Amino acid sequence: MDTKTYDQLLKTLQTRIDHVFKEQRFLTQALTHRSYLADHAEVTVSNQRLEFLGDAVLQLIMTDLLFALYPGEQEGGLSKRRASLTNGTFLVEVAKEANIDTCIRLGTSEESSGGRSRASSLEDACEALIGAVYLDGGFEAAKKTVVALYGDIAQRLEGSSSRDNPKGRLQEIIQPIHGNHALRYEVILEEGEDHAKAFEVAVYLLDKELGRGRGHSKKIAEEAAARQALPLFDIAK
Repeated sequence: MDTKTYDQLLKTLQTRIDHVFKEQRFLTQALTHRSYLADHAEVTVSNQRLEFLGDAVLQLIMTDLLFALYPGEQEGGLSKRRASLTNGTFLVEVAKEANIDTCIRLGTSEESSGGRSRASSLEDACEALIGAVYLDGGFEAAKKTVVALYGDIAQRLEGSSSRDNPKGRLQEIIQPIHGNHALRYEVILEEGEDHAKAFEVAVYLLDKELGRGRGHSKKIAEEAAARQALPLFDIAK
């Protein structure tokens, strides 16, 4: 990708997250996967530290937003809502909606092995971006970015039950008709280094494939496959 095209992608991303960086180095670092360092000796810092910071910032922002949005809710309910909104599956969804995947800087090997769509890469970049906005503009700027990424928090939560447990929802639909053991999950592809594994899993109803999903663990890939299968039965958002 040429420099002009990439710069335009970064400009569009900053519009999407409602923050224009004063210090562009924070944005660049947030989008730098560790694999990029192996191919570019001049680059010495990846987005891992920013991901650590962004995770903490996101937790605080979501706590703040949910505390205001649900004034009558107790700690347990608020914690459950926050966990739903900040889990890896949700972060991957948000990252894809904002086209963060198109902006991540990857090493050649990682790029060729599908790293741009890898759940762990998207999750890390999303959190790192929030951390970068926090460093560049402070808490309120980071809060604006989270709101821009997530949109209406209450609306996001409305359809979260099937997103939280898509395998359970699929089983609930299939079991009364086909029995307990009609669904099976099969690993179709396993790739990547041990520290950055990626799995592709297919879910079958008897011998019919219903959907496929990818993730950095078998569990996440199975959930993604079930989530893809759910619309076949007109349920789920």
